[in-house]
Amino acid sequence: MGDSSGHSTSLETTVTELLLEVGQLLRRLRADTNPDGLTWSQTVVLTRLESTGPTTTADLARAEAVKPQSIGATLTELEREGLVERRPHPTDGRQVLFALTAEGIEAWQKRSAAKQKWLLEAMARLTPEERETLRSAVALIKRLGAAD
Repeated sequence: MGDSSGHSTSLETTVTELLLEVGQLLRRLRADTNPDGLTWSQTVVLTRLESTGPTTTADLARAEAVKPQSIGATLTELEREGLVERRPHPTDGRQVLFALTAEGIEAWQKRSAAKQKWLLEAMARLTPEERETLRSAVALIKRLGAAD
């Protein structure tokens, strides 16, 4: 488990705390910045479509590492709400692309702005030193996310 210096145990404790606190931060962001009442899956799909543009169900499922049926159900609900629309695939008549509608873009922008506002207000309550520490932590978290 841990070595005699306690380094491994300390690292394990840090990992546990980081997972807990990042999870809590994400839950707060989801709960406090959801003006349209979208589910997590719906938000993920809107975000993916916003960043990649029109995409097939299969490509969305691969990108999110879920089954196409799961993405299909989410797309059906988003389509029913007028947030996504079907478009013909430019090279394969058997496939359909899903794209954001104007309402979908607006919903994504509204949620993104709400997250920004919430996090800006939360960070404004930190001391200048704490904000600087957080800025440094962002680079480290980015490296962790990119690690193999």
